[in-house]
Amino acid sequence: MAKAKKKKKVFSAHEVANFCDVVNQTAINWIRQGHLEAYTTPGGQYRVYADVLAKFMQSQGMRLPDEVREILAEQAKIEEVLIVDDDQELNDLIKQFLDKRYPEFKVNQAYDGYDAGKAITEYKPDVVLLDINLPGVDGYKLCRQIKSDENLSRPIVIAISGITDDDVQARAMEAGADAFVGKPIDLESLPGLIEQLAENRSTQRD
Repeated sequence: MAKAKKKKKVFSAHEVANFCDVVNQTAINWIRQGHLEAYTTPGGQYRVYADVLAKFMQSQGMRLPDEVREILAEQAKIEEVLIVDDDQELNDLIKQFLDKRYPEFKVNQAYDGYDAGKAITEYKPDVVLLDINLPGVDGYKLCRQIKSDENLSRPIVIAISGITDDDVQARAMEAGADAFVGKPIDLESLPGLIEQLAENRSTQRD
Protein backbone atom coordinates (compact mmCIF):
# COMPACT_ATOMS: atom_id res chain seq x y z
CA MET A 1 0.00 0.00 0.00
CA ALA A 2 1.28 3.45 -0.86
CA LYS A 3 2.02 5.83 1.97
CA ALA A 4 -0.22 8.78 2.74
CA LYS A 5 0.71 11.76 0.66
CA LYS A 6 2.85 14.31 2.40
CA LYS A 7 1.55 17.83 2.56
CA LYS A 8 2.80 19.58 -0.56
CA LYS A 9 2.85 23.33 -0.26
CA VAL A 10 3.48 25.91 -2.88
CA PHE A 11 2.92 29.61 -2.54
CA SER A 12 1.37 32.19 -4.82
CA ALA A 13 3.17 35.42 -5.67
CA HIS A 14 0.81 37.18 -3.26
CA GLU A 15 1.78 34.84 -0.42
CA VAL A 16 5.47 35.27 -1.26
CA ALA A 17 5.02 39.03 -1.12
CA ASN A 18 3.38 38.79 2.31
CA PHE A 19 6.15 36.57 3.67
CA CYS A 20 8.83 38.92 2.35
CA ASP A 21 6.98 42.08 3.39
CA VAL A 22 6.91 43.54 -0.11
CA VAL A 23 4.15 44.48 -2.53
CA ASN A 24 2.79 41.83 -4.86
CA GLN A 25 4.41 43.34 -7.96
CA THR A 26 7.85 43.09 -6.39
CA ALA A 27 7.43 39.34 -5.90
CA ILE A 28 6.24 39.02 -9.50
CA ASN A 29 9.27 40.99 -10.70
CA TRP A 30 11.61 38.70 -8.75
CA ILE A 31 10.09 35.75 -10.58
CA ARG A 32 10.06 37.35 -14.02
CA GLN A 33 13.66 38.52 -13.64
CA GLY A 34 14.82 35.03 -12.68
CA HIS A 35 15.75 35.86 -9.09
CA LEU A 36 13.09 33.53 -7.67
CA GLU A 37 12.32 30.20 -9.34
CA ALA A 38 8.64 29.51 -9.97
CA TYR A 39 6.35 27.56 -12.23
CA THR A 40 3.17 28.71 -13.91
CA THR A 41 -0.25 27.11 -13.45
CA PRO A 42 -2.52 26.41 -16.44
CA GLY A 43 -4.32 29.60 -15.46
CA GLY A 44 -1.14 31.65 -15.73
CA GLN A 45 -0.52 32.10 -12.00
CA TYR A 46 2.94 31.83 -10.47
CA ARG A 47 3.64 29.20 -7.82
CA VAL A 48 6.80 28.87 -5.70
CA TYR A 49 7.81 25.73 -3.81
CA ALA A 50 8.49 26.10 -0.09
CA ASP A 51 12.13 24.99 -0.27
CA VAL A 52 12.82 27.36 -3.19
CA LEU A 53 11.25 30.24 -1.28
CA ALA A 54 13.28 29.36 1.82
CA LYS A 55 16.57 29.42 -0.08
CA PHE A 56 15.67 32.75 -1.63
CA MET A 57 14.68 34.31 1.70
CA GLN A 58 17.81 33.02 3.37
CA SER A 59 19.98 34.43 0.57
CA GLN A 60 18.36 37.80 1.22
CA GLY A 61 18.83 37.59 4.98
CA MET A 62 15.10 37.30 5.64
CA ARG A 63 13.66 35.36 8.58
CA LEU A 64 11.59 32.36 7.59
CA PRO A 65 7.99 32.28 8.78
CA ASP A 66 6.91 29.35 10.95
CA GLU A 67 4.64 28.02 8.20
CA VAL A 68 7.56 27.60 5.83
CA ARG A 69 9.74 26.05 8.56
CA GLU A 70 7.09 23.44 9.32
CA ILE A 71 6.74 22.47 5.65
CA LEU A 72 10.51 22.11 5.23
CA ALA A 73 10.74 19.95 8.35
CA GLU A 74 8.03 17.68 6.98
CA GLN A 75 9.69 17.47 3.57
CA ALA A 76 12.97 16.46 5.22
CA LYS A 77 11.43 13.31 6.69
CA ILE A 78 12.39 10.21 4.72
CA GLU A 79 10.00 7.28 4.60
CA GLU A 80 10.17 6.00 1.01
CA VAL A 81 13.24 5.49 -1.15
CA LEU A 82 13.21 4.49 -4.82
CA ILE A 83 16.23 2.99 -6.60
CA VAL A 84 16.07 3.30 -10.39
CA ASP A 85 18.86 1.38 -12.12
CA ASP A 86 18.80 -1.22 -14.89
CA ASP A 87 21.82 -2.98 -13.35
CA GLN A 88 19.83 -5.43 -11.24
CA GLU A 89 22.85 -6.60 -9.28
CA LEU A 90 23.76 -3.06 -8.26
CA ASN A 91 20.12 -2.15 -7.65
CA ASP A 92 19.73 -5.13 -5.32
CA LEU A 93 23.03 -4.34 -3.60
CA ILE A 94 21.95 -0.77 -2.85
CA LYS A 95 18.58 -1.98 -1.56
CA GLN A 96 20.18 -4.54 0.74
CA PHE A 97 22.57 -1.93 2.08
CA LEU A 98 19.84 0.66 2.73
CA ASP A 99 17.46 -1.94 4.21
CA LYS A 100 20.14 -2.87 6.73
CA ARG A 101 21.20 0.70 7.49
CA TYR A 102 17.69 2.15 7.60
CA PRO A 103 15.17 -0.54 8.58
CA GLU A 104 12.56 2.19 9.07
CA PHE A 105 12.72 3.14 5.37
CA LYS A 106 10.63 1.45 2.70
CA VAL A 107 13.09 0.86 -0.12
CA ASN A 108 11.50 0.23 -3.52
CA GLN A 109 13.12 -0.69 -6.84
CA ALA A 110 12.64 0.00 -10.53
CA TYR A 111 14.77 -1.38 -13.35
CA ASP A 112 13.66 0.76 -16.30
CA GLY A 113 11.88 3.98 -17.13
CA TYR A 114 8.44 2.36 -17.29
CA ASP A 115 8.80 0.74 -13.87
CA ALA A 116 10.16 4.02 -12.52
CA GLY A 117 7.08 5.93 -13.65
CA LYS A 118 4.76 3.41 -12.00
CA ALA A 119 6.79 3.32 -8.79
CA ILE A 120 6.99 7.10 -8.49
CA THR A 121 3.22 7.38 -8.89
CA GLU A 122 2.53 4.59 -6.41
CA TYR A 123 5.09 5.25 -3.70
CA LYS A 124 5.69 9.01 -3.97
CA PRO A 125 9.29 8.58 -2.81
CA ASP A 126 11.13 11.06 -0.63
CA VAL A 127 14.50 10.06 -2.13
CA VAL A 128 15.19 8.77 -5.66
CA LEU A 129 18.51 7.20 -6.60
CA LEU A 130 18.33 7.66 -10.36
CA ASP A 131 20.59 6.12 -12.98
CA ILE A 132 20.53 8.82 -15.64
CA ASN A 133 21.85 6.42 -18.29
CA LEU A 134 18.88 4.06 -18.41
CA PRO A 135 18.56 2.37 -21.82
CA GLY A 136 15.99 4.06 -24.02
CA VAL A 137 15.25 6.75 -21.44
CA ASP A 138 16.35 10.36 -21.23
CA GLY A 139 17.46 10.33 -17.62
CA TYR A 140 17.82 14.09 -17.51
CA LYS A 141 14.24 14.52 -18.68
CA LEU A 142 13.05 11.97 -16.13
CA CYS A 143 14.90 13.87 -13.41
CA ARG A 144 13.15 17.10 -14.43
CA GLN A 145 9.79 15.36 -14.40
CA ILE A 146 10.36 13.99 -10.91
CA LYS A 147 11.40 17.37 -9.54
CA SER A 148 8.51 19.24 -11.18
CA ASP A 149 5.72 16.71 -10.54
CA GLU A 150 3.09 18.58 -8.54
CA ASN A 151 1.83 15.29 -7.09
CA LEU A 152 5.14 14.75 -5.31
CA SER A 153 6.78 16.61 -2.44
CA ARG A 154 9.95 17.73 -4.20
CA PRO A 155 11.84 14.45 -3.61
CA ILE A 156 15.59 14.43 -3.19
CA VAL A 157 17.14 13.09 -6.39
CA ILE A 158 20.62 11.58 -6.36
CA ALA A 159 21.78 11.09 -9.95
CA ILE A 160 23.93 8.02 -10.64
CA SER A 161 26.07 7.37 -13.68
CA GLY A 162 28.95 5.23 -14.82
CA ILE A 163 30.05 8.19 -16.94
CA THR A 164 31.69 10.59 -14.53
CA ASP A 165 32.91 13.42 -16.72
CA ASP A 166 32.10 16.99 -15.76
CA ASP A 167 29.52 17.41 -18.53
CA VAL A 168 27.37 14.53 -17.31
CA GLN A 169 27.48 15.78 -13.74
CA ALA A 170 26.69 19.35 -14.80
CA ARG A 171 23.75 18.21 -16.92
CA ALA A 172 22.38 16.13 -14.05
CA MET A 173 22.56 19.05 -11.64
CA GLU A 174 21.02 21.35 -14.24
CA ALA A 175 18.15 18.86 -14.59
CA GLY A 176 17.40 19.29 -10.91
CA ALA A 177 19.42 16.55 -9.21
CA ASP A 178 20.42 17.37 -5.66
CA ALA A 179 23.66 15.38 -5.90
CA PHE A 180 25.66 13.27 -8.33
CA VAL A 181 27.34 9.96 -7.56
CA GLY A 182 29.61 8.15 -9.98
CA LYS A 183 29.93 4.39 -10.37
CA PRO A 184 31.31 2.31 -8.81
CA ILE A 185 29.27 3.60 -5.88
CA ASP A 186 30.84 3.88 -2.45
CA LEU A 187 27.88 2.51 -0.49
CA GLU A 188 29.31 3.61 2.85
CA SER A 189 29.13 7.22 1.72
CA LEU A 190 25.44 7.06 0.77
CA PRO A 191 23.96 7.43 4.28
CA GLY A 192 25.95 10.57 4.97
CA LEU A 193 24.93 12.05 1.63
CA ILE A 194 21.23 11.23 2.09
CA GLU A 195 21.20 12.59 5.63
CA GLN A 196 23.00 15.77 4.59
CA LEU A 197 20.58 16.41 1.74
CA ALA A 198 17.62 15.79 4.03
CA GLU A 199 19.09 18.12 6.64
CA ASN A 200 19.56 20.79 4.01
CA ARG A 201 15.82 20.67 3.36
CA SER A 202 15.00 21.58 6.96
CA THR A 203 17.90 23.82 7.91
CA GLN A 204 16.97 27.42 8.43
CA ARG A 205 18.96 30.26 9.88
CA ASP A 206 17.47 33.20 11.71
